[in-house]
Amino acid sequence: MDVKAAPNGVATIEDRILRITGYYGYYPGYSSQKSTSRSSVTRCKPGPNCPSSHSSISRQLSPLSVTEDSAAPILELQSRGSSGVCGRRVERQNRSGDDGAQNHPESSSQENGLKARCLSCTSVVLKTIWGLLIILSVSSSWVGTTQIVKITYKNFYCPFFMTWFSTNWNIMFFPVYYSGHLATAQEKQSPMKKFRECSRIFGEDGLTLKLFLKRTAPFSILWTLTNYLYLLALKKLTATDVSALFCCNKAFVFLLSWIVLKDRFMGVRIVAAIMAITGIVMMAYADNFHADSIIGVAFAVGSASTSALYKVLFKMFLGSANFGEAAHFVSTLGFFNLIFISFTPIILYFTKVEHWSSFAALPWGCLCGMAGLWLAFNILVNVGVVLTYPILISIGTVLSVPGNAAVDLLKQEVIFNVVRLAATIIICIGFLLMLLPEEWDEITLRFINSLKEKKSEEHVEDLTDVSVHLRSRSRVNGTVSLPLA
Repeated sequence: MDVKAAPNGVATIEDRILRITGYYGYYPGYSSQKSTSRSSVTRCKPGPNCPSSHSSISRQLSPLSVTEDSAAPILELQSRGSSGVCGRRVERQNRSGDDGAQNHPESSSQENGLKARCLSCTSVVLKTIWGLLIILSVSSSWVGTTQIVKITYKNFYCPFFMTWFSTNWNIMFFPVYYSGHLATAQEKQSPMKKFRECSRIFGEDGLTLKLFLKRTAPFSILWTLTNYLYLLALKKLTATDVSALFCCNKAFVFLLSWIVLKDRFMGVRIVAAIMAITGIVMMAYADNFHADSIIGVAFAVGSASTSALYKVLFKMFLGSANFGEAAHFVSTLGFFNLIFISFTPIILYFTKVEHWSSFAALPWGCLCGMAGLWLAFNILVNVGVVLTYPILISIGTVLSVPGNAAVDLLKQEVIFNVVRLAATIIICIGFLLMLLPEEWDEITLRFINSLKEKKSEEHVEDLTDVSVHLRSRSRVNGTVSLPLA
């Protein structure tokens, strides 16, 4: 039954239903024209020329769009404010634009986070590589110095002259540092400006004559005593024993820091100090407390003690120093040694305590090799703190013990009995215990707790996987749970 056309253009009941339900393909007269060819339908784009008698939008279909139109109606709703299809599409586009604007900062932040992680991983890898190289360099330079001294003693035994000669080479420390500064720094400074900048280790006024005598004199004496006692010990003991005993300086540094600097008490370092003392006694017992053995052990322990005192006093009066300040200070020690301690080898020469026939008879090759390796060791220790982790420098020092042991075995200068081997191992273990950080117990507890949490999470995941597997099997087998009445 047909219905007359209404004033608003709705001609049939079907048109009225489509209008009320908001069908997307509706337009006035839809039911009367739906049997006609769809290619003849005219539509126009929104604009001023578009007819607006019924506020409708019409456009003309092209033949290429027939396949698309067969899937869904393409005629748009009449524009009725924000409830029309055009408004919905604009809203969707705006939402997609807002989502893209919100996702863009998130993606950029994720990229920045990935870049930061890559940079941190790269820096860690580079530090580790540098650390391995410096470990090998530090241990090999110390082993080389010790072995050259043993070779020099075969024809020339003047330990104080050798100490004085090698200490004079410390003057070249600052020129080596400045050469590195010129090669690597972007903003290069003049030698005097860099020298004044690095002299701030002595105070705000820099290096004055009073500070030169007051601060340099005690450290220069301790430096000379450390090296001199070390060379005396090498005359009485093997290189392996002396290098192992010298590793006790870490234990002495802890004890002096605890007493003088009031550092934190750590039980594990007390154990390490006890182990170091035990190793010293066992080392003396290895040769049945022979006179030369006891004297050699005393010299080596004295060298380790003066080295520890040097480090503690440096920390007390001068604090921490960067690479440039350390280079300046060591070069200053070399100048002080050349100016004020040169009279000592002269006195020993004329008193026949350390005498040689002529300067041409001196083993200059061995002396220069020893002094050069000693200087390289000091430079590497200070460079290593800048390029890598400080703990690796200490590991490089303790690795000189097995290095010297290997050389002594090849030269057949040492026979390792059980007591000597046990003493060496105990001292090295005590040295390694000294390298533990102050928060080592808290770090260990956190690590154990993290392992426990990971195990508990894995256990929970396994339980959930098993329960899911059992549920899937019950569904496959047709198991149904019936509720109780």
